[in-house]
Amino acid sequence: MAFFISDAWAEGAAAGAQAQGSGWEGLIPLLILFVIFYFLLIRPQQKKVKEHKQLVQSLKKGDEVTTYGGVVGKIRDLDENFIDLEIAPNVVIKVERQNVARLLPKGTLAGKTAEE
Repeated sequence: MAFFISDAWAEGAAAGAQAQGSGWEGLIPLLILFVIFYFLLIRPQQKKVKEHKQLVQSLKKGDEVTTYGGVVGKIRDLDENFIDLEIAPNVVIKVERQNVARLLPKGTLAGKTAEE
């Protein structure tokens, strides 16, 4: 029995010495995974946030916009945090600037009302 125990200790010491030398090699897959996540998830999201911030800052009276809630209208008045959005003739709602999802091409709303 003593013979088997000695072999196990000797093997354990050799495995411990090998594990200490491979510390940096274990980090390489984690670094590769982080780089993949950065280029596939983090970077595109930061780009979208930057573009949305520029859109919100560039809003002006008369722009036709869509909100994240799906409301489409024309900007009648705006201030630092809110916009007055005309969604129908003489129907104006107040919406936060941050809720504007996208800017529509000029005349989008006029074309829809002319067809009806």
